Amino acid sequence: MERESSTPASSWLGIDEAAPFAGKKATKDAAAADAFVRRWPKVVNATLVAFIMTMPPLLILLGGGRPGAPAVWIKSTVASLAARGEPKKDVLLGGLLLPGFDEQSCVSRYQSVYYRKNMTRPPSPHLLRRLRQQEALQRRCGPGTEPYRRASERLRSGQNAGDDFVATVDGCGYLVLISYRGLGNRILAITSAFLYAMLTGRVLLLDPGKTMADLFCEPFQATSWMLPGDFPLEHFRDLGEDAPESYGNVAVNRSGSVAGLRFVYAHLDHAATPANRLLYCDDHRQFLHRVQWVILRTDSYIAPGIFLNPAYKEELDMMFPNKDAVFYLLSRYLLHPTNDVWGMVTRFYHSYLKNADERLGVQIRVFDGDEPFQHILDQILECTSQEHLLPGVVVSGHGGGVAPPPIARSKAVLTTGLNSWYHDSIRDMGPPAEPRAAPALLPEHPRHEGPRRDIVTSGWSTFGYVGAGLGGLTPYIMIKPENHTVPNPPCVRAMSMEPCDHGPPYFECTKKEIDKIIDTGNLVPHVRSCEDVPWGRKLADPIS
Repeated sequence: MERESSTPASSWLGIDEAAPFAGKKATKDAAAADAFVRRWPKVVNATLVAFIMTMPPLLILLGGGRPGAPAVWIKSTVASLAARGEPKKDVLLGGLLLPGFDEQSCVSRYQSVYYRKNMTRPPSPHLLRRLRQQEALQRRCGPGTEPYRRASERLRSGQNAGDDFVATVDGCGYLVLISYRGLGNRILAITSAFLYAMLTGRVLLLDPGKTMADLFCEPFQATSWMLPGDFPLEHFRDLGEDAPESYGNVAVNRSGSVAGLRFVYAHLDHAATPANRLLYCDDHRQFLHRVQWVILRTDSYIAPGIFLNPAYKEELDMMFPNKDAVFYLLSRYLLHPTNDVWGMVTRFYHSYLKNADERLGVQIRVFDGDEPFQHILDQILECTSQEHLLPGVVVSGHGGGVAPPPIARSKAVLTTGLNSWYHDSIRDMGPPAEPRAAPALLPEHPRHEGPRRDIVTSGWSTFGYVGAGLGGLTPYIMIKPENHTVPNPPCVRAMSMEPCDHGPPYFECTKKEIDKIIDTGNLVPHVRSCEDVPWGRKLADPIS
């Protein structure tokens, strides 16, 4: 699982790496950005998320842009972008978003479409209907409403303890998501928890933790999805899967009886017990319908497990005809960077990315420590060479090579990781640059017309999953090395842009035999084993 980065802000933003190659003006811009970051410490740990929401989705700059590229702050709205001759785009993303939000309160909501490629998967009419229904539910039952006040009082007093209680008192049930682990984990948890909330008719409330409110705008009009500070359960973050209220305990030891319980705790950590994973098979008619509050802890993308539940098959099929676009559509709907974060996004985009003909993102996650490893660098270079993504480099121990002659097209290569050595090494292997050119813009022979965007990610990495999914890109996944040896092949093309769930159920929902492990990657055609984590599960369109 991912951990929070302690890397200095300038390293995460690519300032130290990018400035030497972008000219005096860009250096000045980078310094200004670094000063901005120091003024906003709460945002620093999450800047990566906002940056991966631009195209391409990965950020510490290896290079890009041209000398003197202008710095851009949040001075433009959708109207001013159009006035400068930008092509008209569907700012509502095919109906995913609603008009009527205060644009200046969250510029990215309607402006981000101008920085990204067009939607690769349109939302289905049924998904749009369900989103509108969920929005109405969030407004009617969310924080600040009378139903929420009454539900909080019942939770505080224990009034809803009893097998005859109905969760939808006032027509309102609640799913509270605990803020847990690193940022990539939390993004995956939010999107898949939102899916579960829609399927079960519950309001989704997020434990804001230390950063979430500073990172993302509210996705719903006239309400908040942030859990209020006066939430009655003071120690809900300390709940564990052995708690009396845990789903596994209620399902197995209490035979589904919720008498005496104020809530049910759903523990779906990647290492959850089989009993707690029974939640994947709950059709919301067993006993959860008798509990108004469900507290969920997960560090994973639980959607693949939900798709294994026959009770939701018809609804999910109507919502998502394309099974490889669940995270892509839900993340585009939910996650909009706040103005503070979006300002950094646009600044770097215009300074370093805008004028590149092609862009390559390389996301590096090393699980053996933060020190540099030659075999990891070799794996990156062998993968990018094998897939013709990074021309003009020499792979260590694999003979010499000559960079192709410079031509008109350029490629901006962006890397993210906890050690800048990989960035420096790739940069130094590139072809020499003209004195006035950005050395990290690698010339290559064009193989097709139009802009190209690719992404290479480390296996097992939640940051990698998020980057590819938000960008709508099917990644090249670098398989996790064993014994410090480059795998053969060094990377594989993913079957879809969907994230991998590292802790799915291993039993069939119709039987619920938790002591009998089966291959759930063969139960339905759209849930399969992950390329990088064999026991993990991911969504993909069925093979025709």
